[in-house]
Amino acid sequence: MATTADFRNGMTINMDGTLWTIMWFQHHKPGKGNTVVRSKLRNVLTGNVLEKTFRAGERIDEVRLEHRPMTYSYTDGHLYHFMDSQSFDDVALTAEVIGEDQLKYLKDGMEVDGLLHGEKVISVELPFFVTLTVTQTDPGVRGDTATGGTKPATLETGAVVQVPLFLNEGDVIRVDRREDKYIERAK
Repeated sequence: MATTADFRNGMTINMDGTLWTIMWFQHHKPGKGNTVVRSKLRNVLTGNVLEKTFRAGERIDEVRLEHRPMTYSYTDGHLYHFMDSQSFDDVALTAEVIGEDQLKYLKDGMEVDGLLHGEKVISVELPFFVTLTVTQTDPGVRGDTATGGTKPATLETGAVVQVPLFLNEGDVIRVDRREDKYIERAK
């Protein structure tokens, strides 16, 4: 057990059977009354954000989460299968656990970061920058420049991002998956 004095950003706690990560906290001493700790918490599974005030010295249940490298193998239509790179176990996760924003960038053989609570994988995190091939876009025309504008391009995973006019089908690009944003041509 820990107390509010042990709070730090990134710490994971268990409140009422739900795992929360501390995003921000501040000790506050009002003019009258007892010291409190204001905090902003993010649900580990859903990503929802909650603001909560704790009494100073209140006991909390700290949780240790383990990060483990995993490799995406395949999908059977309902479940997405990953191979644990340390134990070589097959881990099957649903689309809800992975998240729709990450699924559109998931490709075979991709290395991901698995988050484990005990022996159970509770989520996976894709790399922030992914390298993918453009499968469909309007052809580039002579005279199109890097700063001239953008056009939609469909990537090999089905994701659609805005790319510069000079890119063509078959080009390999780097994308920031958090913002659905083109970064550069892959080298």
